[in-house]
Formats: sequence, structure tokens, C-alpha cells
Amino acid sequence: MQHKRTIAGLALAAAAIVTLAGCSATSAATAGSDSDTDWKTATSAESTGGMDALVKAAKAEGQLNVIALPPSWANYGKIIDGFTKKYDIKVNSANPNGSSADEVAAVKSQKGQSTAPDVLDLGNAVLQENLDLLADYKVANWDDIPTDLKDADGAWTRDYTGLMSIGYDSSKISDAPKDLDDLLGSEYKGKVSISGDPTQANQAASAVYLAALENGGSADDITKGVDYFGKLKQAGNFQNVLPTQATVASGETPVVIQWSYNNLAWGPAAGASGNQEWKTVVPEGQALGSYYSQAITKDAPHPAAARLWQEYIASPEAQNLYLQAGAFPSTLAALEQSGKVDQDALDAAGGAPKDYVELTDAQVADAAKVLAAKWSSTMGS
Repeated sequence: MQHKRTIAGLALAAAAIVTLAGCSATSAATAGSDSDTDWKTATSAESTGGMDALVKAAKAEGQLNVIALPPSWANYGKIIDGFTKKYDIKVNSANPNGSSADEVAAVKSQKGQSTAPDVLDLGNAVLQENLDLLADYKVANWDDIPTDLKDADGAWTRDYTGLMSIGYDSSKISDAPKDLDDLLGSEYKGKVSISGDPTQANQAASAVYLAALENGGSADDITKGVDYFGKLKQAGNFQNVLPTQATVASGETPVVIQWSYNNLAWGPAAGASGNQEWKTVVPEGQALGSYYSQAITKDAPHPAAARLWQEYIASPEAQNLYLQAGAFPSTLAALEQSGKVDQDALDAAGGAPKDYVELTDAQVADAAKVLAAKWSSTMGS
């Protein structure tokens, strides 16, 4: 992969994004199935009667509770719609703009309630701190997921990654930024935002990781990334506003550091609801990626539907939907080998990313300590 990673071409793939309104949460008790299977403890479909039994039980439950899945994020609007159409199961989508920390808080506060999350989509730092909330489950195509992208017992599986990028409104920024240092210039006064609090949200934390890589730090020590954002604030360029598709479309947040698939989704690919002048650039130098992980909650109120969702997410159908949005799915190598990959989407994405850094679990844990100790004091008033 070239050092200068401009990915405007991904907009062709991202055009497949369909923005759908999330379903409102409902309160409905879990329906039973015709068998005595305890789906809360099922570790695979094969061990409990096969896929037909799983589908039957999930349809009997009739609902699935997801959380923190914006429709424009990695094509989740279309993925949720596909699941609903395929299985006739209603998806209740709660807090679509929430963080990984919000997901965990909902699991804990709603334990035992029919509205509690069935499944989670978590950044790695929050995932590693909450493994006790997760249920083991291995999907039918378990072998398609590389060993380093899944828990050995099935507690979680990585599902997709992007590259940290700069999205910018070309009608407000005259020269395309090449790296994060460019954002310290006077042209960016009050214009640069990130997606939330880095101590709570993986996407925001990853912006700090990237800043560390670009400023002499490393995956082992992200302190210089925090220092960079301190400089950005001192320059008057940091905008403490949570960016959304709406704030990008309105021009309120003209520059956003976030995952490539999200910046792409908020531009021309979103049609009338997107910013037609929005462009996406992966900064020069070392790229940063980070997989998000799928998991089932131990106390899922719809345990069969939760497991069917995992099967769907890992299937070529959903994995290609990630790819169409510019997110690289965990089973990409298997999809290429089997000939099931959406080649047009892969070509538009410039092929699988080959030259990027992803923090290890230990590095994420160390980074979280740095953020907890330094972010608030560095960025406080």
C-alpha cells in the first residue's frame, strides 16, 4: 500500500450504503421454541440441532436487540435490513450513536429485562475489560476467521476494520490535509473534531493512537498522541462537538478524524442526506487500523436470535456488505479464496490493507491507562 493513502475511490463502494431508521426498542418477553434446547448456553448451532433448529428458535423469539449501530456505520443499516428480510425477525436498535462503554452500561443496567442488548459490537479496550459479560459461541464458518481475529472459545470474533482517516469539507478547506500536523494550521481554527471521548469510545481513542504514531510516539506509548491534541486545543482548532452525519451535512463539523468507512458514508455516498463536498484522506505515514468485535451477552433476552445474528454477520452476505461500505471484513482472505468476495467493492477499496498498525490487547490496556491519566487534564478548560 502506498504511503499516501487517499481513498476517494472508496466512495464507489460506499455508494451501496442504505441509510435506514433504527427500530425503536420494544418490550417483549422471549418466546420459547419447540425444543428443550437452552439457547443461552449453546456454543454452536451444530451442537444444538443444526442451523434449521437455530433459525426456528430465533423466529419463535421474533426479535433481536442491538445497540450502538448507526445505520451509516460500516453499512449496518443495510446489514440490519438484510437480517430482517431473510429471517423475518424484528431488530430493535437502541442508542445508535452510543459508544462501546454505553453498550456495556446498558447490559449491566438492563440485566434481566427484555430490552437488554442481545449482541454487542465493541472496540477492543472496552471488550477486554468486560469479557465476563460474554457468551461463548462459534459460528458455522468458524474456520474462515483467522486465529488471531477470534477468541479460542468463541467469546468474541473480530468482524471488520477500517483505517483512521481525515474527513473534510472541501468547500471550507482549500488545501487537502496530508497528515494530522496540517490540522494545526490557522485554516483549521475551531474546525477539527473526533467521535467522542477517547476514554470511552474506541474510534476517538484511535484518533489519539494515530496522532502518537505521527508524532514520534508508538503503539507502546501513546502519550505523544495526547500531547498532540493538547496542541490542537491550544491552537484553538479542536472543536468539542460530537460529529454526526447531520453535523457534517450542515457544515457544523468541517473536519473529522474517524474511521475511513464512516467518513465515506457521510459524503456523497449518502445521497441527499450526505455532504456532497466531503472528502476522505488516510494520512501519509503509518496507517492505523482497529477491528471491532461481535459478541453475544450471557443474559441475552433473545439468545437464539443473538446466535443467528452472529451466523449472519459472519456469512459472505454480511461480510460483503461491510466491504461495500469500505470496511474490511475479518473473513476477507477466505472470501477471496472461495471466490465469494464482492470483487468490485474490493477493487474500489484498493485491496485489503497490508501496511497498517493495530494495537495489541496489552497495548490497548496500556493506552487506556494513559488516556485515563492524561486526557482530561490535557483537554480540560
